[in-house]
This record gives sequence, C-alpha cells and structure tokens, in this order.
Amino acid sequence: MARNSNWQDDYWLLLMQAYLKKPVGVKPMYSRVMVDLALELHIAPQALFARQCEIANLETPRIERIWEQYAQSPRRLARAVRLLREMKGFGSGGDFYEGVDVQETFERDFRPLAEDDRLLPIMLVLILDLYFRLTPITMVSETPEVQQLARLMRIPVDLVVDVLYIYQHYDPYLNRRDIVLSQLLVPCRQIWQRYGNSDTEQLASYASQLEEYFK
Repeated sequence: MARNSNWQDDYWLLLMQAYLKKPVGVKPMYSRVMVDLALELHIAPQALFARQCEIANLETPRIERIWEQYAQSPRRLARAVRLLREMKGFGSGGDFYEGVDVQETFERDFRPLAEDDRLLPIMLVLILDLYFRLTPITMVSETPEVQQLARLMRIPVDLVVDVLYIYQHYDPYLNRRDIVLSQLLVPCRQIWQRYGNSDTEQLASYASQLEEYFK
C-alpha cells in the first residue's frame, strides 16, 4: 500500500507546535523544523506549509478548537505531542510503518549521499544554482560567492569547487572533453538532469527556499 496521503487529524498538534516555535508564525517551507517534521510524517514540506497557513488563518472549527486549547499553553501542547508520538510509535523506526510500503519521494533529497555523507542532494541543487551565476574562471575557492555558500552549508569550500567542476562536464555549452574521476559524478549528473535544463529563475527561486534549511 502506497502512502500517498498520510495526513491524520492528530498531526495538527505536531504542526501547531512547529507554528508556535519562536518566532511564532508560519515557518518557511524548507526551514529545518518543517523539513524534520515532513521527514517524520512522510508528508512533503509543500503540503505541510499549506496546512500551516490554515493554522495562521484559523480556517476550520477544528483548528480554532486546537488553537484555543494549546496556543497559550506550550507545555500542555508539548505533553500532548509527546503522548501522540508514544502512541503512534514515532521514532521507533518500525512500529508505526510496520507492514506499510512507504513510497519515498522528497525524503531522498534530504539524506546524505552514499558517495559523500557531507553532502545532501539539496546541497547539490544549491551548488548548481551558484554554477549558473558564475563563469568557469570564477568557480574557484577564492570567489566570495563560493566561500559564502560553503559557509552556509558548513562544508569545505574545496568541496563546493569540486562539484562546480563536475557540473562543467555536464554543461553542453562548455563541451569539455577532459576526464574527471570523482565519486560524485553520478549524483551530480542526476541533479543536472533534474534541474540543469530548467528555467534558471525557477531554479534560483527553489534554491532560495532551500537555503532556509541551513539557517
């Protein structure tokens, strides 16, 4: 059984807790708290973000009741969330999803690469966005934009340069013929195939949202 629609009404408590984290309000779609909850529930960040906006607007009587019950009592909400997680088996690695085929989609983008656990696929997306804003001669460790991205993602600047160099070999406009040997060739090619031929403005918008994960 595929889990294409995992939402349950109990999850409002989990989402409410995220909403009430300081600063109180709608959290960016790809903020760490939203992505962590998305991974826990196997519900895409976009879907959780939409429901978070429902909380902000108190769109249903049920949301209004939960708000009245917990908005001014974070400790009470924390107890309810803890009980929910215990009952549902969250974090047990198997109880909650035992016998269920979990069809992962977005989750893989937020898990370390087997080839290099310092990198997540979304980090390769951010580096690809930077790639389209640089020229080959500026894809070096001395370039401020390269240094800034490395600091944001908390990885060595040379690792960012390595990925930029690999992307050059997938860029049909450069037509590079020299041989590059790297364990990151396959994951970089996969990201290039997904985003390398898309609209650069759309990629830039997506990358800007992904940056929230590292802040």
